[in-house]
Amino acid sequence: MDTSRTAKSKKIALVTGANRGIGFETCKQLSELGLTVILTSRDPSKGKIATRILAAKGLDIVFYQLDVTDKNSIINAYSQVEQEYGRLDILINNAAILFDEDQSTVNADLDLVNNALTTNLFGPWSVCQAFIPLMKKNQYGRIVNVSSGAGSLYYMEGGTPAYGISKVALNALTRKLASELKGVNILVNSIDPGWVETDMGGRGGRSVVEGCKGIIWAATLPDNGPSGGFYHDQKPVPW
Repeated sequence: MDTSRTAKSKKIALVTGANRGIGFETCKQLSELGLTVILTSRDPSKGKIATRILAAKGLDIVFYQLDVTDKNSIINAYSQVEQEYGRLDILINNAAILFDEDQSTVNADLDLVNNALTTNLFGPWSVCQAFIPLMKKNQYGRIVNVSSGAGSLYYMEGGTPAYGISKVALNALTRKLASELKGVNILVNSIDPGWVETDMGGRGGRSVVEGCKGIIWAATLPDNGPSGGFYHDQKPVPW
């Protein structure tokens, strides 16, 4: 293990689904703050291209292949992190699929709903289960679950059932983990980046630069920062 890369002064962050959009910009912004960032992607070719783009700017970015729906892929990524760095300080659960705006809840294809839950809930859950023990060992962790306003029961309306329900479940995961991790300096929060102009979000939304600000905030919270919350632009969102 290269101990120079694991100096306490330089934190290690891992971002899932990071070859484009919010994940890509999150990697960029975290690295610009002086972190070592592990950019992960299900597709190795896309992930490597994204990593090269950021590395060409002089940023400390490395690529790991990671499919959050594949147990072996998660185990491999964990092994790489543990062997190379000995710790993980920040985990950004960004990977998500299926903004199913063409579906209604009454007539939803439940196979599609299951696919959304597999990626948007069980994926982050599995990745958390893999890396939380390493965070506990080092007595430090920041977990950011990238959620959505569609995951708020307070604002809930019809439509996008697969995506919306999966994000509600992700918010529940945030609350459960935060409660169980009290007192061990691992903070867990859900962040709604808002409607961001990405491949999933479509045109007309805010920029990814603006959308990522809340994610960066939650990823870099001090030890006395909040945990178990749901935030948009650093302000609480009703559950």
